[in-house]
Amino acid sequence: MVKVKCLNPIAQVGMQLFTPDYVEVENMDDADVVLVRSADMHCLEIGDNIKAIARAGAGVNNIPIEECSKKGIVVFNTPGANANGVKELVVASLIMASRNILDGANWVKTLKDDSDVANAVEKGKKKYVGNEVFGKKIGIIGLGAIGGRVANACNGLGMEVYGYDPFISVKGAWHLSRHVHHANSLEEIYRQCDYISVHIPATAETKGMICKDTMEMMKDGIIILNFSRDTLINDDDMEAALKSGKVKRYVTDFPNQKTVNMEGVMAIPHLGASTEESEDNCAVMAVKQLMDFMEYGNITNSVNYPNCDLGDTNNEERILINHLNKPNMISQFSAVFAKENINISDMINKSKGEYAYSVFDLDSSTYPSLLEQIAAVEGVKRTRTIR
Repeated sequence: MVKVKCLNPIAQVGMQLFTPDYVEVENMDDADVVLVRSADMHCLEIGDNIKAIARAGAGVNNIPIEECSKKGIVVFNTPGANANGVKELVVASLIMASRNILDGANWVKTLKDDSDVANAVEKGKKKYVGNEVFGKKIGIIGLGAIGGRVANACNGLGMEVYGYDPFISVKGAWHLSRHVHHANSLEEIYRQCDYISVHIPATAETKGMICKDTMEMMKDGIIILNFSRDTLINDDDMEAALKSGKVKRYVTDFPNQKTVNMEGVMAIPHLGASTEESEDNCAVMAVKQLMDFMEYGNITNSVNYPNCDLGDTNNEERILINHLNKPNMISQFSAVFAKENINISDMINKSKGEYAYSVFDLDSSTYPSLLEQIAAVEGVKRTRTIR
């Protein structure tokens, strides 16, 4: 029986995938796995009983990744499950910002006591003249699940699309429209485009990447859209650029105390993935990944341990080992099996940064003392068996 703790409400279309071998529990201390959306886990005590955490969404800022890694807890996310929802909001925001729709709509509300609204609108609407996006240049920074879709959608709007992503996957490249121009550098994006949309992870390297120096390269009156994380933008520099007119409009899905008080900002309350369809897709993906991990030991879309898939098993036993990524680990594990006269019928080992994951299919059953020998190998974080 696998015990599941949900820290947030998870869409029923996902929860219904659990078989009777899974049961939801109230107490996290009783759980084997955790499902979470936005709940902050940094303030929670995560016990050694937890084997995996699945985030029904892409961002994992609310999960203490390093702590989980050290404990051998596999953290999953659901990249791409909400990609279409975010893409639609980006496109809608692009047009709204370019056409001054939000400012115009807010102004109309001020006319509610005017006895002749229609006449007042005709007289005042010239203040909200905008620009069409057709034929304009847009730069997409990051061509992953979301950025690639945004690029293709903007191409469909008749825009001239420039994409920059030195780490684009083969799958991402195959799905990208052939009309998207490959930019060789960020500077090319900054200097050429009328609009820029950012779709990259928030890391130490990307923090504040849109700043005074980079904005000085951009065209006057540029519109910048940020549907990744607020830390990618230097807010003080953005405020100055908006005041000077260098940036015409800044659209962000991540409001903070600074941006909500800035003129020229269209702040959206983190609605990128807030669609019923996205929530359903994320729930289904998260649950499927947890079940595959708990039943077969396979890892798909983990942020701290490598993807690793040995498929189903018909062997007597499968042993799973979370460990540090360092030399001589596999030979030490094999030596333990050989010492106990246990044959390895199949195996796989993958690594991701500091951590690694090994799966062994064995021709005979193990016993507690063997697992203790494996766990005693320096660098092993967790062991588990599947029979």
